[in-house]
Amino acid sequence: MSSASSTPCWRTGTRRTRPARGRKPRRRAQNALPDPADPTDKKGAGGFDFPDPPETIPDWARRDAEAWRRLSLFDLEVKAEASSGLEVEIRNVDLPEGVWGLHVARGDRARLCVNSRLPRIWQRFALFHELYHLVYHTEGERFWQQTFQPMSRFESEADLFAWAAVWPEWGEGGDF
Repeated sequence: MSSASSTPCWRTGTRRTRPARGRKPRRRAQNALPDPADPTDKKGAGGFDFPDPPETIPDWARRDAEAWRRLSLFDLEVKAEASSGLEVEIRNVDLPEGVWGLHVARGDRARLCVNSRLPRIWQRFALFHELYHLVYHTEGERFWQQTFQPMSRFESEADLFAWAAVWPEWGEGGDF
């Protein structure tokens, strides 16, 4: 049986840059994610609108991401092949503005493409997002569109996994 999917997976989220009028900004918890509105967090390169991190990362995302953290591209390919049963190729390519990454799986091969115009930490984020789809959402977009679950749920899951995977790297400056 051959599965084929071509899934552009990044939708630009809305950004909340300041609290509503009359409300004080919330203090971040000690383990909270950094603020992408901070210029030191490499925001805005190449015309991309970077999303705010989630307030918390669910335990399932932390557990699933643990084994993927801090791996080289080669090691990510090897792990993706072992996890998916496919021959996996990861490429940084010049994609259209607004497209962070995509993956294509056909037969026994898969290719993950990440926009080379993204800053390196956001390339890692997009890669982990696509890896999550490849490994955990194996039925393809057409199948998921026919379920009772909204597509936004699957995108949200992939984003949470990506946040959990890049969080330690982000805290170290994210220059991978």
